[in-house]
Amino acid sequence: GAKAVILASHLGRPNGQKNEKYTLKPVAEELSKQLGGKEVTFLPEVVGEATKKAIDAASNGQIFLLENVRFHIEEEGSAKDESGNKVKADPAAVEKFRQQLTELADVYVNDAFGTAHRAHSSVVGVKLPQRAAGFLVKKELEFFAKVLESPERPFLAILG
Repeated sequence: GAKAVILASHLGRPNGQKNEKYTLKPVAEELSKQLGGKEVTFLPEVVGEATKKAIDAASNGQIFLLENVRFHIEEEGSAKDESGNKVKADPAAVEKFRQQLTELADVYVNDAFGTAHRAHSSVVGVKLPQRAAGFLVKKELEFFAKVLESPERPFLAILG
């Protein structure tokens, strides 16, 4: 089996900055409960030496939840300053962030159907040879296939 499972996610719109309102720490605690008390190690940094070291030392399918990827401007590629003006992330910093994400794992599974179309670093920047769609993505695609192949009438589709 896997030596570790690394979960990355986002919550809210923290605008590329740390904001305790949007931390995923409570999610790690709840996930542990949902998994019958299995330990879920919350890593307060998405990337960096401490995160890499913790994951490299993992064994026996240890579960990690990274902090909110949207705490990094490099995730979405831009943010808004205090005046509401759009600020672009430094392309070199975006590339470094993507490389650091890639170095954390051997296999990538995207189960975020709602953001699968976005050019966010955690969606398109993880360059691993083994990539897959998760069960939620599969379920959503099956639903769309059913609706489009044999819709109940009357039928209205609004796609955006």
